[in-house]
Amino acid sequence: MLKSLKTVIVALASFAFATTLYSQTNDNVATGKGFQVKRGELDDLYVTYCARGAAEGRPVPDDQRLSLRSNLLQHLILRKILTERATDEDRKKTTDLINQAIADSRARAGSEESFETQIKATGQTLDQIRSNAFIEQLPSNVLLRESTKGATVSDADAKKYYDDNPDKFEQPERVHAAHILIMTQDPVTKQPLPAEKKKEKEKQIKEIRERALKGEDFGKLAKEFSDDPGSKDKGGEYTFGRHEMVPEFEAAAFSLKTNQISDVVETQYGYHIIKLIEKIPGSKVDFAKAEPKIKEALTQQAAEQAAPAYLDKIRADASIVVLDPDLGGKAKN
Repeated sequence: MLKSLKTVIVALASFAFATTLYSQTNDNVATGKGFQVKRGELDDLYVTYCARGAAEGRPVPDDQRLSLRSNLLQHLILRKILTERATDEDRKKTTDLINQAIADSRARAGSEESFETQIKATGQTLDQIRSNAFIEQLPSNVLLRESTKGATVSDADAKKYYDDNPDKFEQPERVHAAHILIMTQDPVTKQPLPAEKKKEKEKQIKEIRERALKGEDFGKLAKEFSDDPGSKDKGGEYTFGRHEMVPEFEAAAFSLKTNQISDVVETQYGYHIIKLIEKIPGSKVDFAKAEPKIKEALTQQAAEQAAPAYLDKIRADASIVVLDPDLGGKAKN
């Protein structure tokens, strides 16, 4: 998603389905060509935003609440304007992206049961998540499409960027390792397990380690026992560099020799054992490999530069009228 879009559209799915005392308030607070914003929509968004801030220890100060409502109204207006400009292709692309994201989440969960547990923990159904994600993502895709019209990046542009920014393409030393995780936190609440349960988990990981040390296939053990949905189906394997994993895990992995199995490593997630497959020396990424990402980044950069002018234009074309004087509208006579 474009950074510029993030500054003008509140794109949190939870906002889209919030239910509050105000949701039955149907008078308009803003209108324009092809859209209207109901007071209930704004109130729902405002209450949910404030509730989330309070839950995260960031309550909205009293003297900023009116300004917040005004800003949220502008976000709603832009979201509606962009949605009105969506094409069938925008809608298809958005649906495809959401379907892929859900499929990826299901795969990372490791099992259908785990995936369903994660869905329940959000307080939404899968259909609600899908619907809210569509509302959230569609305006982003419209803005991206409109802002990238005519934006082309040549091979020469990409090569120049590659040559001018050598540090960006230096790949530091990495490790290819496999691990087995036995979690010591509740998968839904993320709270630590009771001490007795934790002892059971520690006993289990030690038994698995002994089996690995005696020569059992580490990948098979990972597929059978690991609680890490992101790697268990791959035999527990990851390839990573410095500062990509929690410190305890990273330190243990980088200290191992090839084919060595670590002692039990405890992190915030639980108990791990790690087997080093190989250390990969630092190197520079080849231009051919980097070129697609460079072109994507430069295209997005051009889109970000074009987005403000496009947003100003669609605001002007929409003939926006804010009806509430407290939110920037004209006072009634």
